[in-house]
Amino acid sequence: MLTPIAPSTPSTTTAFRPPTVADGGELWRIATDSKTLDVNTSYAYLLWARDYARTSILAEVDGSPAGFVTGYVRPDAPHTLMIWQVAVDDAYRGQRIALRMLQALTDQVGDVTTMETTITDDNAASIGLFTRFAQERGASISRHDLFESAHFPDDHDAERLYRIGPLR
Repeated sequence: MLTPIAPSTPSTTTAFRPPTVADGGELWRIATDSKTLDVNTSYAYLLWARDYARTSILAEVDGSPAGFVTGYVRPDAPHTLMIWQVAVDDAYRGQRIALRMLQALTDQVGDVTTMETTITDDNAASIGLFTRFAQERGASISRHDLFESAHFPDDHDAERLYRIGPLR
């Protein structure tokens, strides 16, 4: 007697692209829903999608927004991509989307040799993400003090600068 096989789960398609102004509201929603990011105004996400689309990326799973990375090229270091925020919608966590977005964004920007980001000491998930990214790119990663708690006018933990490079 043959045992019926359960139907396979339909495969999903993940696509990466620069955000557009039309995506600004979704960037804000994903950031707000994360409950871990310092959330900017919805206006800021609209501007980011318009002015920094080349250095930011949106992940879509089957056409639905799943996550984003916002970044910019540092004006005084034109080969350095500074990552501002990384966020993945709860429904899509555990699928390595954050790591894949960093990989796709690095390829999209193309002319950077170094990546920077700031991370608080208690954010093990981000430290792990950027450490894995460095390993997969064959790059070194270093940590430096950047913004101490006293630098912030509100209650905020110190932010350490992580530098990854050279990127391959």
